[in-house]
Amino acid sequence: MRVLAILMFFIIPALAHDHNNPLQDEWYQSLTQPDNPNSLCCGEADAYWADEVHIKNGKTYVTITDDRDDKLLRRPHIANGTVIEVPNNKLKWDQSNPTGHGILFMSPEPYKYLYCYVMPGGV
Repeated sequence: MRVLAILMFFIIPALAHDHNNPLQDEWYQSLTQPDNPNSLCCGEADAYWADEVHIKNGKTYVTITDDRDDKLLRRPHIANGTVIEVPNNKLKWDQSNPTGHGILFMSPEPYKYLYCYVMPGGV
């Protein structure tokens, strides 16, 4: 019991994707992977703004444009300007996007698994 109490002291609650827009939490938490609808796109700490979208030779590429503080969001840093290919099965088209940003959900290295990409757009 004592160990549990000590562990509870060290557990830090995860911050939302954007502490300036807490009303978007429900939207973030509802996103499922387009190729695996039983799995979420992942957590807010895996979300990066990627507003630039390019199509080349039938493939989709996005560019990281996120200037938010990685430490506040408790996520690994991915440098702005990093270009990432998004497979077609990871493009999410079935839900509106209230953020005003393209959102790339990706795990950090060494795995670099891409969960999904939500195109920028309105509600």
